[in-house]
Amino acid sequence: MTTGGVVNAHDLHRTFRSGEEELHVLRGVSLEVARGELFGVVGASGAGKTTLLYLLGGLDRPSRGEVLVKGTDIFGLSDRELSQFRNEHIGFIFQFHHLLPEFSALENTMMPAIIGGAGRKEARERAEELLSEVGLADRMHHRPGELSGGECQRVAVARALVNCPEVVLADEPTGNLDSKNSARVHELLRRLNAARECTFVVVTHDQQFAATLDRFAHLVDGQIK
Repeated sequence: MTTGGVVNAHDLHRTFRSGEEELHVLRGVSLEVARGELFGVVGASGAGKTTLLYLLGGLDRPSRGEVLVKGTDIFGLSDRELSQFRNEHIGFIFQFHHLLPEFSALENTMMPAIIGGAGRKEARERAEELLSEVGLADRMHHRPGELSGGECQRVAVARALVNCPEVVLADEPTGNLDSKNSARVHELLRRLNAARECTFVVVTHDQQFAATLDRFAHLVDGQIK
């Protein structure tokens, strides 16, 4: 597969089996995302958006097809190699923040850096810088239960960026927020994309937000339309 982008997918298929039945969630999806692009995937519920994002990030493996990230065929890697590659090069933001409740915002943000082998001092410095950048300098020692939903999602954004990934994949990052907090997170993603020159692929059902992105693809019944 020839590639000019930082994320390239070719002929992705994903089929799930339930007994004798097969559910074809993705049916030959191909796309290319340029370095530094703020790219969206839009579509109705059940169209296959989250499945596509999980394949792009190597959280699931396709039934058929290829994904290249930074020119690396991620499904040619062993599970251990893929886990390391994800930690170093890909950040994830989920609809539900998935913060660890027993740790502070700072500790949650530091976690991927520590897992990746950074020393605690370096991980702390990176995390403090990012939490300040997302407007949580005065909240970094609070635990998730002491933060609002919007604040928790901003911690999740900081956590996704702590290893300076080339690609950030966001799955309905404001789907669990009210309109005010959604607007704040949308603006934050745009600002971080510009400031850090990081590629973002954002799954969203919000057509207004999608219209502000550099480009977006419309996923219908498992195919790009």
